[in-house]
Amino acid sequence: LTGLQMAGSFQFLHSRELVWSALTRERLLGERLRPNDLMAWNADVTRMPAAMHSEYLRRCYLHNELAEGLYPVEGKPVSLADIRQPIFAVGTEKDHVSPWRSVYKLHRLTNTELTFALTNGGHNAGIVSEPGHAGRHYAMHTRRPDDAVLDADAWQAQARRHEGSWWPAWHDWLLKHGSGTQVPGRRIDPAAALCDAPGQYVLVRYHD
Repeated sequence: LTGLQMAGSFQFLHSRELVWSALTRERLLGERLRPNDLMAWNADVTRMPAAMHSEYLRRCYLHNELAEGLYPVEGKPVSLADIRQPIFAVGTEKDHVSPWRSVYKLHRLTNTELTFALTNGGHNAGIVSEPGHAGRHYAMHTRRPDDAVLDADAWQAQARRHEGSWWPAWHDWLLKHGSGTQVPGRRIDPAAALCDAPGQYVLVRYHD
């Protein structure tokens, strides 16, 4: 599956903003787009095998097998209800790919400690929301095991709002849950390296 095809499939999920408004400004009004850092990052498209992409869309979106407890791994269905580890999940207010109320449904599919953060922004900007970025805020609340599940609107009304990026909150959550131990960097045998950094993928052109 080419990068162009993959990018197009996501653009047309939100075509008014990601396709037609841009074409209107550039081709009809003569306004050249001013690329920013996020647009440059987003131009580094995802490429994946077509069979993998088809299975992913059919099983996880069309048939929703993961949520239904029917998605098989090594012949056995995965049950999200069996997860016992704490979960940190993130949704973004304007996400056109994963609407945050759909992401929030993870509360009904699990019964473990679940910290849910809802940040402003869209599918990309809301996640790539580094500390120091102006105008960022998020709401966050932790549900304990066996707590009653609130509906999304009730959660949003109750969750505490914070100014700034959600990244520091995630960092603190990781430290609290045992991810704070630093280890020395792994040394790689030069003979085992596939190629020089940054790798061959950067040589693949957008239209390939």
